[in-house]
Amino acid sequence: MRARLREERARDLLQATERGTLGRGSVAHGEYARNMRAARRMEDGSVRWVEVCYCPTPLAEERAYWEPYFQLERVQDAHGRSNCRDASGEEPWACSSCDCTDKLEDSLARRGEPFLEGLRAALP
Repeated sequence: MRARLREERARDLLQATERGTLGRGSVAHGEYARNMRAARRMEDGSVRWVEVCYCPTPLAEERAYWEPYFQLERVQDAHGRSNCRDASGEEPWACSSCDCTDKLEDSLARRGEPFLEGLRAALP
């Protein structure tokens, strides 16, 4: 996921993340705060994170929860859906422990700066 923070919503996003209300009402509610804890701000100002999504259309359910805080720039599958064990029905919920997810998260963790730390430091 690559997105741009809606700066006017920065404080709201930080508060929702810290209070555990980010994504409330979503089936993936618990995942939102984890996404923000792992998110990285890149040199170009974009924010990136790995979103584990089981929707047939990426972010079909989550988009409504992210768009108030971010302008979504790029939503991309980790690999072709034809290779996804969850999408094929071979292994339901496979994405939560898939090696492609782990590899992407490990790679991302070495890039940019921790998003939430920077957000906390920037807000008075």
